[in-house]
Amino acid sequence: MATQEIVQSFAYVSWALLVGLGLGSFMLAWGLRQTTDATKGFVGTTALIATVLAALGWGTDSGLPSPDELAIVAAPDWDGPRSLALAAFVILSGWAGIATLRGGTARWSGLAAVVAGTLAVLIGAVGWGGGVLDGLPLFVQLMSLSVVGGWSLAAVILAHWYLVTPRISEQPLVLTTRLLTVAISIQLLLFLVWLAVGYPAGPPFAALTGSQALFVWLRLIVGILFPLLLSWMSWKTAQTRSMESATGLLYIELALVLASTIVGAGLAFSVGLLV
Repeated sequence: MATQEIVQSFAYVSWALLVGLGLGSFMLAWGLRQTTDATKGFVGTTALIATVLAALGWGTDSGLPSPDELAIVAAPDWDGPRSLALAAFVILSGWAGIATLRGGTARWSGLAAVVAGTLAVLIGAVGWGGGVLDGLPLFVQLMSLSVVGGWSLAAVILAHWYLVTPRISEQPLVLTTRLLTVAISIQLLLFLVWLAVGYPAGPPFAALTGSQALFVWLRLIVGILFPLLLSWMSWKTAQTRSMESATGLLYIELALVLASTIVGAGLAFSVGLLV
Protein backbone atom coordinates (compact mmCIF):
# COMPACT_ATOMS: atom_id res chain seq x y z
CA MET A 1 0.00 0.00 0.00
CA ALA A 2 1.45 3.35 -1.05
CA THR A 3 2.14 6.09 1.49
CA GLN A 4 -0.36 8.40 -0.18
CA GLU A 5 -3.05 5.72 0.04
CA ILE A 6 -2.31 5.14 3.73
CA VAL A 7 -2.57 8.87 4.51
CA GLN A 8 -5.80 9.27 2.59
CA SER A 9 -7.46 6.18 4.03
CA PHE A 10 -6.41 7.11 7.58
CA ALA A 11 -8.33 10.39 7.36
CA TYR A 12 -11.52 8.68 6.21
CA VAL A 13 -11.17 5.84 8.70
CA SER A 14 -10.76 8.42 11.47
CA TRP A 15 -13.95 10.10 10.29
CA ALA A 16 -15.85 6.80 10.30
CA LEU A 17 -14.51 5.86 13.73
CA LEU A 18 -15.22 9.17 15.47
CA VAL A 19 -18.59 9.82 13.87
CA GLY A 20 -19.64 6.19 14.31
CA LEU A 21 -18.72 6.09 17.99
CA GLY A 22 -20.53 9.35 18.60
CA LEU A 23 -23.69 8.40 16.71
CA GLY A 24 -23.89 4.84 18.01
CA SER A 25 -23.24 5.65 21.68
CA PHE A 26 -25.74 8.52 21.64
CA MET A 27 -28.33 6.37 19.90
CA LEU A 28 -28.16 3.66 22.56
CA ALA A 29 -28.06 6.01 25.56
CA TRP A 30 -30.98 8.06 24.27
CA GLY A 31 -32.97 4.89 23.51
CA LEU A 32 -32.36 3.55 27.02
CA ARG A 33 -33.59 6.84 28.48
CA GLN A 34 -36.88 6.45 26.60
CA THR A 35 -37.50 2.79 27.36
CA THR A 36 -35.81 1.92 30.68
CA ASP A 37 -34.98 3.42 34.06
CA ALA A 38 -31.43 4.29 32.98
CA THR A 39 -30.15 7.11 35.16
CA LYS A 40 -29.99 10.64 33.88
CA GLY A 41 -26.32 10.78 34.88
CA PHE A 42 -25.36 7.90 32.60
CA VAL A 43 -27.48 9.07 29.67
CA GLY A 44 -26.43 12.70 29.92
CA THR A 45 -22.74 11.90 30.32
CA THR A 46 -22.77 9.44 27.42
CA ALA A 47 -24.57 11.98 25.24
CA LEU A 48 -21.93 14.61 25.98
CA ILE A 49 -19.12 12.13 25.29
CA ALA A 50 -20.86 11.37 21.98
CA THR A 51 -20.97 15.09 21.28
CA VAL A 52 -17.23 15.44 21.81
CA LEU A 53 -16.47 12.45 19.57
CA ALA A 54 -18.76 13.73 16.83
CA ALA A 55 -17.25 17.21 17.13
CA LEU A 56 -13.81 15.69 16.55
CA GLY A 57 -15.27 13.88 13.55
CA TRP A 58 -16.71 17.15 12.28
CA GLY A 59 -13.26 18.70 12.61
CA THR A 60 -11.82 15.82 10.60
CA ASP A 61 -14.55 16.26 8.01
CA SER A 62 -13.32 19.69 6.99
CA GLY A 63 -9.81 18.38 6.29
CA LEU A 64 -10.49 15.19 4.35
CA PRO A 65 -8.02 14.83 1.45
CA SER A 66 -9.08 14.07 -2.09
CA PRO A 67 -9.39 10.24 -2.29
CA ASP A 68 -7.36 9.91 -5.49
CA GLU A 69 -5.73 6.62 -4.44
CA LEU A 70 -8.79 5.10 -2.75
CA ALA A 71 -11.79 3.05 -3.84
CA ILE A 72 -14.15 5.96 -3.09
CA VAL A 73 -14.58 9.12 -5.14
CA ALA A 74 -14.39 12.82 -4.36
CA ALA A 75 -17.82 14.36 -3.80
CA PRO A 76 -17.42 18.14 -3.45
CA ASP A 77 -21.14 18.72 -4.02
CA TRP A 78 -21.94 16.57 -0.99
CA ASP A 79 -19.32 18.04 1.34
CA GLY A 80 -21.46 20.95 2.50
CA PRO A 81 -24.64 18.95 3.25
CA ARG A 82 -22.62 16.25 5.02
CA SER A 83 -20.82 18.77 7.19
CA LEU A 84 -24.07 20.57 7.94
CA ALA A 85 -25.83 17.36 9.00
CA LEU A 86 -22.88 16.41 11.19
CA ALA A 87 -22.82 19.86 12.80
CA ALA A 88 -26.54 19.51 13.50
CA PHE A 89 -25.88 16.20 15.25
CA VAL A 90 -23.17 17.77 17.40
CA ILE A 91 -25.45 20.61 18.48
CA LEU A 92 -28.53 18.45 19.03
CA SER A 93 -26.71 15.69 20.90
CA GLY A 94 -25.09 18.25 23.19
CA TRP A 95 -28.45 19.89 23.80
CA ALA A 96 -30.04 16.51 24.54
CA GLY A 97 -27.22 15.63 26.93
CA ILE A 98 -27.62 18.83 28.92
CA ALA A 99 -31.42 18.46 28.96
CA THR A 100 -31.08 14.90 30.27
CA LEU A 101 -28.68 15.90 33.04
CA ARG A 102 -31.28 18.45 34.10
CA GLY A 103 -33.85 15.68 34.48
CA GLY A 104 -35.57 15.59 31.08
CA THR A 105 -35.89 12.77 28.57
CA ALA A 106 -34.80 14.81 25.51
CA ARG A 107 -37.27 12.81 23.47
CA TRP A 108 -37.54 15.08 20.47
CA SER A 109 -34.12 16.71 20.51
CA GLY A 110 -32.57 13.23 20.86
CA LEU A 111 -34.64 11.88 17.98
CA ALA A 112 -33.61 14.85 15.84
CA ALA A 113 -29.96 14.18 16.74
CA VAL A 114 -30.22 10.53 15.67
CA VAL A 115 -31.82 11.56 12.38
CA ALA A 116 -29.14 14.20 11.74
CA GLY A 117 -26.29 11.80 12.52
CA THR A 118 -27.74 9.06 10.34
CA LEU A 119 -28.26 11.59 7.54
CA ALA A 120 -24.61 12.65 7.79
CA VAL A 121 -23.47 9.04 7.33
CA LEU A 122 -25.93 8.55 4.45
CA ILE A 123 -24.78 11.68 2.64
CA GLY A 124 -21.16 10.68 3.10
CA ALA A 125 -21.75 7.16 1.81
CA VAL A 126 -23.77 8.26 -1.23
CA GLY A 127 -21.23 10.94 -2.13
CA TRP A 128 -18.15 8.78 -1.67
CA GLY A 129 -19.83 5.83 -3.36
CA GLY A 130 -20.50 7.87 -6.48
CA GLY A 131 -24.28 7.67 -6.30
CA VAL A 132 -27.19 6.06 -4.52
CA LEU A 133 -26.75 2.58 -6.01
CA ASP A 134 -23.11 2.21 -4.99
CA GLY A 135 -23.47 4.35 -1.90
CA LEU A 136 -26.18 2.34 -0.14
CA PRO A 137 -23.98 -0.72 0.53
CA LEU A 138 -21.32 1.60 1.96
CA PHE A 139 -23.99 3.26 4.09
CA VAL A 140 -25.11 -0.10 5.46
CA GLN A 141 -21.51 -0.98 6.29
CA LEU A 142 -20.79 2.36 7.99
CA MET A 143 -24.00 2.20 10.01
CA SER A 144 -23.17 -1.35 11.07
CA LEU A 145 -19.77 -0.20 12.28
CA SER A 146 -21.37 2.80 14.02
CA VAL A 147 -23.97 0.74 15.85
CA VAL A 148 -21.62 -1.99 17.06
CA GLY A 149 -18.79 0.41 17.95
CA GLY A 150 -20.98 3.04 19.58
CA TRP A 151 -23.10 0.55 21.49
CA SER A 152 -19.94 -1.16 22.76
CA LEU A 153 -18.64 2.17 24.06
CA ALA A 154 -21.96 3.01 25.71
CA ALA A 155 -22.10 -0.46 27.26
CA VAL A 156 -18.72 0.06 28.94
CA ILE A 157 -19.81 3.45 30.30
CA LEU A 158 -23.05 1.93 31.59
CA ALA A 159 -21.25 -1.00 33.21
CA HIS A 160 -19.04 1.47 35.07
CA TRP A 161 -22.14 3.20 36.38
CA TYR A 162 -23.04 0.04 38.28
CA LEU A 163 -19.66 0.01 39.99
CA VAL A 164 -20.29 3.41 41.61
CA THR A 165 -24.09 3.11 42.02
CA PRO A 166 -24.62 -0.63 42.61
CA ARG A 167 -28.27 -0.38 43.67
CA ILE A 168 -29.65 0.76 40.32
CA SER A 169 -31.76 -1.62 38.28
CA GLU A 170 -29.93 -4.19 36.18
CA GLN A 171 -32.51 -3.81 33.38
CA PRO A 172 -30.55 -1.24 31.31
CA LEU A 173 -27.35 -3.32 31.23
CA VAL A 174 -29.21 -6.57 30.53
CA LEU A 175 -31.03 -4.91 27.63
CA THR A 176 -27.84 -3.24 26.38
CA THR A 177 -25.81 -6.44 26.28
CA ARG A 178 -28.67 -8.29 24.63
CA LEU A 179 -29.02 -5.61 21.96
CA LEU A 180 -25.26 -5.59 21.45
CA THR A 181 -25.28 -9.35 20.93
CA VAL A 182 -28.02 -8.97 18.33
CA ALA A 183 -26.15 -6.11 16.59
CA ILE A 184 -22.94 -8.13 16.29
CA SER A 185 -24.94 -11.11 15.04
CA ILE A 186 -26.38 -8.90 12.29
CA GLN A 187 -22.87 -7.70 11.52
CA LEU A 188 -21.78 -11.32 11.12
CA LEU A 189 -24.72 -11.91 8.78
CA LEU A 190 -23.71 -8.88 6.72
CA PHE A 191 -20.14 -10.18 6.58
CA LEU A 192 -21.38 -13.48 5.13
CA VAL A 193 -23.70 -11.74 2.67
CA TRP A 194 -20.90 -9.50 1.35
CA LEU A 195 -18.70 -12.57 0.88
CA ALA A 196 -21.44 -14.67 -0.71
CA VAL A 197 -22.27 -12.08 -3.36
CA GLY A 198 -18.62 -11.25 -3.98
CA TYR A 199 -19.16 -7.55 -3.42
CA PRO A 200 -18.16 -5.40 -5.17
CA ALA A 201 -17.13 -7.37 -8.28
CA GLY A 202 -15.48 -10.65 -7.33
CA PRO A 203 -16.53 -14.30 -7.22
CA PRO A 204 -18.27 -15.56 -4.06
CA PHE A 205 -15.99 -15.90 -1.01
CA ALA A 206 -12.94 -14.83 -3.02
CA ALA A 207 -12.03 -12.32 -0.30
CA LEU A 208 -11.13 -15.20 2.01
CA THR A 209 -8.16 -16.10 -0.17
CA GLY A 210 -7.41 -12.82 -1.97
CA SER A 211 -4.74 -10.21 -1.36
CA GLN A 212 -6.63 -8.86 1.68
CA ALA A 213 -7.32 -12.31 3.16
CA LEU A 214 -5.33 -11.67 6.34
CA PHE A 215 -7.41 -8.62 7.21
CA VAL A 216 -10.64 -10.39 6.26
CA TRP A 217 -9.90 -13.35 8.54
CA LEU A 218 -8.79 -11.06 11.36
CA ARG A 219 -12.03 -9.11 11.09
CA LEU A 220 -14.10 -12.29 11.11
CA ILE A 221 -12.40 -14.13 13.96
CA VAL A 222 -10.98 -11.37 16.16
CA GLY A 223 -13.36 -8.55 15.25
CA ILE A 224 -16.75 -10.29 15.00
CA LEU A 225 -16.83 -13.85 16.38
CA PHE A 226 -14.87 -13.16 19.55
CA PRO A 227 -16.79 -9.93 20.39
CA LEU A 228 -20.02 -11.83 19.73
CA LEU A 229 -19.02 -14.42 22.32
CA LEU A 230 -17.96 -11.74 24.80
CA SER A 231 -21.18 -9.76 24.41
CA TRP A 232 -23.22 -12.93 24.95
CA MET A 233 -21.19 -13.72 28.06
CA SER A 234 -21.73 -10.16 29.29
CA TRP A 235 -25.46 -10.55 28.76
CA LYS A 236 -25.57 -13.74 30.79
CA THR A 237 -23.33 -12.23 33.46
CA ALA A 238 -25.47 -9.09 33.76
CA GLN A 239 -28.53 -11.26 34.32
CA THR A 240 -26.87 -12.61 37.47
CA ARG A 241 -25.92 -9.05 38.50
CA SER A 242 -22.18 -9.82 38.37
CA MET A 243 -21.45 -6.30 37.20
CA GLU A 244 -17.69 -6.35 37.76
CA SER A 245 -17.36 -9.43 35.55
CA ALA A 246 -19.62 -7.87 32.93
CA THR A 247 -17.51 -4.70 32.94
CA GLY A 248 -14.30 -6.65 32.35
CA LEU A 249 -15.83 -8.63 29.49
CA LEU A 250 -17.18 -5.46 27.89
CA TYR A 251 -13.77 -3.76 28.11
CA ILE A 252 -12.19 -6.59 26.10
CA GLU A 253 -15.11 -6.58 23.67
CA LEU A 254 -14.78 -2.82 23.11
CA ALA A 255 -11.06 -3.06 22.37
CA LEU A 256 -11.65 -5.78 19.78
CA VAL A 257 -14.57 -3.92 18.22
CA LEU A 258 -12.54 -0.72 17.87
CA ALA A 259 -9.79 -2.61 16.07
CA SER A 260 -12.40 -4.36 13.92
CA THR A 261 -14.03 -1.03 13.05
CA ILE A 262 -10.71 0.36 11.86
CA VAL A 263 -10.07 -2.71 9.71
CA GLY A 264 -13.61 -2.77 8.29
CA ALA A 265 -13.63 0.94 7.45
CA GLY A 266 -10.09 0.78 6.06
CA LEU A 267 -10.97 -2.03 3.67
CA ALA A 268 -14.12 -0.23 2.56
CA PHE A 269 -12.41 3.06 1.82
CA SER A 270 -9.07 1.83 0.48
CA VAL A 271 -10.01 -1.14 -1.73
CA GLY A 272 -13.82 -1.06 -1.73
CA LEU A 273 -14.11 -4.39 0.11
CA LEU A 274 -17.09 -4.71 2.43
CA VAL A 275 -16.66 -7.36 5.12
